[in-house]
Amino acid sequence: MKVLPPTLRPKKRYLAFELIAESPISRDELIREIFSAASHLLGDVGASECAIRLLAFEESNGVVRCESDRTENTRAVLASITSIKGKRVLFHVLGISGTVLGATKKYLEGADVFSPQNSHI
Repeated sequence: MKVLPPTLRPKKRYLAFELIAESPISRDELIREIFSAASHLLGDVGASECAIRLLAFEESNGVVRCESDRTENTRAVLASITSIKGKRVLFHVLGISGTVLGATKKYLEGADVFSPQNSHI
């Protein structure tokens, strides 16, 4: 099967966010809650069209990837999350960028959530 050229691939956007919580939240708990909120708010079809992925999450900062034409829906999903495992939380979207590196440099300066130099694949 051939790989699609970059011009035919769907465009992605990266949302840098800060999670304000009463107590620390684990990555697994956050992923479950994001997908649950997406399916409740948008339905299964709408959630799959958004293609939401949690790329990085460290302490209280993170990066979420979504389709470029679904950024408003993704922001709505994050805003609808008010508690995780009984702990009150609040999402603050710091900004949206076209690349992961741009999102981390512009909005998460000094947070070191995603640094390509450290990834060894």
